Amino acid sequence: MDIKEQVLHVTKALEKHVDSAIEQLDNLDVNDIENIRKQRVKELKEKDLKRQEWIRNGHGKYEELPEEKEFFEVMKKSENVIIHFYTNTNERSRIVDMHFKKLAPKHIETLFTSLNAEKCPFLAQKLKIKVIPTIICIHNSIMVDKIVGFTTLGNRDDFTTQTLEWRLAQNKVIEYEGDLTLPPDEQERHRHSSRKIRDGLYNGVDDDLDMDNSPITIGDFKSSQSYELTPEEEAELGLND
Repeated sequence: MDIKEQVLHVTKALEKHVDSAIEQLDNLDVNDIENIRKQRVKELKEKDLKRQEWIRNGHGKYEELPEEKEFFEVMKKSENVIIHFYTNTNERSRIVDMHFKKLAPKHIETLFTSLNAEKCPFLAQKLKIKVIPTIICIHNSIMVDKIVGFTTLGNRDDFTTQTLEWRLAQNKVIEYEGDLTLPPDEQERHRHSSRKIRDGLYNGVDDDLDMDNSPITIGDFKSSQSYELTPEEEAELGLND
């Protein structure tokens, strides 16, 4: 199938989808429309109540937990928690702080917080915090991801907030509408390559459309950096209360 046939195939599929949607709308009666409106209003009210609950629980801002025991409290209150373990002498911790201050108000569905690793030795040992900075991602009291240093952030200090956001989204501790298969910088390279193809450099071989220059994919860290606390650790940390 050449490029023209591909475009024609996609166009026909879209037309069919639009025609089906129009037909469904045409068949709606007054009661159907009113039910849709009520359902939408209900969803908006529920979302607003959830948002208010998140704000009461400290979401929407990035603040440090004053002491180790606070860790257990936030675990009980928030479904999604992202914790930055830092030390005062580590320069890279300041980089994480900078990005978290931007992400916290954007992702109000998740609590962003930090802990001084030197002041919580028990917790650091249980969560195997050996490198600073380390970011722990928790969903429903289970550690689902662990970002150690900047290795999966391009192994560089000048990574963007968008790159960290993409990385955090891999295990769904934040809501993310972008492409999870490639980090943002690689997506930009692909868009640039696509522009070259549209500008006339496409040579007619479909394989050229499947270029992937990214060394980082979902599988790279899902197999090696996704963690779950054992039942014994959960009990010891008080996560089963």
